Amino acid sequence: MPQEHGRDAFEDRLSAALRDAGDGFETDRGALVTAGRVRGRRALLRRRTAVAGGVAGVALAGVGGVLVLPVDEPAGPARSSVASSGTPTAATTAYSGDDLLRELKAQLPKGVTNQEEARGTHDWPGPSAALVFDDSAGAAAISLGVERLRPGSDRVRDVGNCPDKNLRDYDDCVTDRLADGSLLRLYRGYEYPDRRADTKLWSAELVTAEGHYVTVSEWNSPAQKGAPVSRDEPPLTTAQLRGIVTAGVWRKVADAIPEPSRPSATPSTERPRAASGKAVADTLARLLPEKLNVVAQGGQESGYAYVVVDDGRGESLVQINVQHGMGDAADELYGDGETLPDGTRVATRQSPGEKGGSGVVMWTADTLRAGPDGFRVVISAFNTGDQNEAATRETPALTMDQLREIALSKEWDALR
Repeated sequence: MPQEHGRDAFEDRLSAALRDAGDGFETDRGALVTAGRVRGRRALLRRRTAVAGGVAGVALAGVGGVLVLPVDEPAGPARSSVASSGTPTAATTAYSGDDLLRELKAQLPKGVTNQEEARGTHDWPGPSAALVFDDSAGAAAISLGVERLRPGSDRVRDVGNCPDKNLRDYDDCVTDRLADGSLLRLYRGYEYPDRRADTKLWSAELVTAEGHYVTVSEWNSPAQKGAPVSRDEPPLTTAQLRGIVTAGVWRKVADAIPEPSRPSATPSTERPRAASGKAVADTLARLLPEKLNVVAQGGQESGYAYVVVDDGRGESLVQINVQHGMGDAADELYGDGETLPDGTRVATRQSPGEKGGSGVVMWTADTLRAGPDGFRVVISAFNTGDQNEAATRETPALTMDQLREIALSKEWDALR
């Protein structure tokens, strides 16, 4: 790829478990990387097992409900899908990468495009288009992604909500429910939450009642990352983004994505269970010292919650993650820590903040209960109410002993 603006739109969504929802886990980035490596090894083992079992030519379900086609199966302009029984089903028109580029460029204002890249509906990992657009005011990266989501899923609900400003700094965000029941989110923010560069990210996301998901993103730079800012703002207005993302053609593109296979659930493929975000928040609230005044709170639908507290000496962010299935990462996460008599692993850390706020420190107590469920509770406190801003006090409002006591509380066992 000539520049990073062309990386696939599904990676962009992931970095939103890295921007929107995912920002909540920034309190323990290294640990999450470790956990990712562990799960990656599991996935690789499963793939190798499948190939060894003689199913290398079978299509496998991929990210975002897109089908992974065998590499030797060509995608034509129109084709019929075949059910597992071998009986042909209704024909579905395929859209090529060139089709997506043509439709996207037709909806852009007057200007010049270059560095065009795209995938079609039958290309792995799914349809997308990316280009650099210049309206004579400076080159800007623009990308489009189309997926099919399961109606009622967490990702669908996410489109109806703006990011929590305590977790991510941005200029503007509005959501709307359209007359046909679709959810629309228009966002104007920054590529880097800590604002270490002036790269702006503006986007429009649409999800229909049937699960068609479309996202259009633009930057004030010819690349998403790694290129200098070329203009003050991205080229498309909010109204133009809205017009592009709601165009009817993208729903047809989503309908043309082949149906994913439905692998049977086995212990090796099931995702670890997740604790309710509300239950995590309620438990944290009960365990906080009484002298602390809670001035803000929030979290995610599962596994994560935060509060901003004030003990009379300034605001302090306290956030907590509750995870299952972390046993495989125990030695890497707690190798330098201690093991309690009941088998619980404990690690404590004092380190600089991770989001660029001047003088911010992060104090963490990380625990893993003994047992096959790999139940982990990790809590962090900061000497500021917002990680993106400078420190507002010398130390966090909770001491290391208090953080350790909260993380080891028996009350968390109710969420196992």
